[in-house]
This record gives sequence, C-alpha cells and structure tokens, in this order.
Amino acid sequence: MEDAVASVLRQWQDVHPELDFAPVAVIGRLNRCTALLQLAVDAPLNREGLTRPEYDILCALRRVGGELTPGRLARETFASGAAITKRIKLLEERGLIGRRADDRDRRVSHLRLTPAGLALVDRLLPEQLAYEEGLLSGLPDGPRQELAEILGELLLLLEGRLGALSG
Repeated sequence: MEDAVASVLRQWQDVHPELDFAPVAVIGRLNRCTALLQLAVDAPLNREGLTRPEYDILCALRRVGGELTPGRLARETFASGAAITKRIKLLEERGLIGRRADDRDRRVSHLRLTPAGLALVDRLLPEQLAYEEGLLSGLPDGPRQELAEILGELLLLLEGRLGALSG
C-alpha cells in the first residue's frame, strides 16, 4: 500500500525522469498531512463553535498566563495582524477575552482571557489533546518521537531561512 504522494512522485518521474523529486517526497507529504489534520483535528473545537485559529489565540493567552497585545498574539499564533484583529473581535463578542487600554498609550490594548475563556480552554484542552492522541495512536512511540525530532530540526532550519518572512 502506498500513500498519495508516492503516486504523484511516480507520475512526475515518468514526465521528467531527469529531475530529482526528493523534495516533493518530504514537502508533499507534509502538505498532505497538514491538509488532512486540518480537517480532522478541529472536531472538538467545532463542537464548541471555535476555529483552530481562535483556539490558538485562547491557548496563547492561557499558556502565557497574562495579558498580550494583539501584535504579540500575532507572533505567538503565526497570524497576520488583520487576522488577529478579526478573531479578537469575535472572541470578545463571545465573552471569552477582554481588552484593557494601555496606561501610557491608549492606542495599544492588552488582551486577557475572561473567566469564561479560561474555563473553556481548561475544559477543552484535555479533550483536544486526547483527540489528537487518537489521531496519532497508530504510530508507535519510537517512530513518533523520531518524527517529532526530525520535524523540530526542519522547523529550526526553515525558521532560520524563512523566519524573516514571518515577521
């Protein structure tokens, strides 16, 4: 049995046998895994009416344990400022985050979880982790740890090369 990318690689090799498609073996599989995980991972979040990016904002506020500016939230969640602004508005309307103006510069706001937001994250986090564990349960611990280490090395490499692009 082979994955979808193996078929793509074979097709490309037939069309351009002179080219090395080794990068597609890695990047193609990462992209395919990302697409599949985005469809599956969000099931517990969807039941709560949250998107993954909204959940990421709530989790960033929870794990930092204090207030964050929208700019810092953008960096913590790898999102654009415009996307953060839209998500903050929706989360404020739901009563999950609150805003406080900066004492020195009224143009700057500080965001924090409300008690309802804190309760939601603390209730949802174990369920989301269990769901994600279920998705990975077919991958034995040894290869899973090795994959995590290899992905960590790739991430460091890409952050070093592309980090300036992300802001």
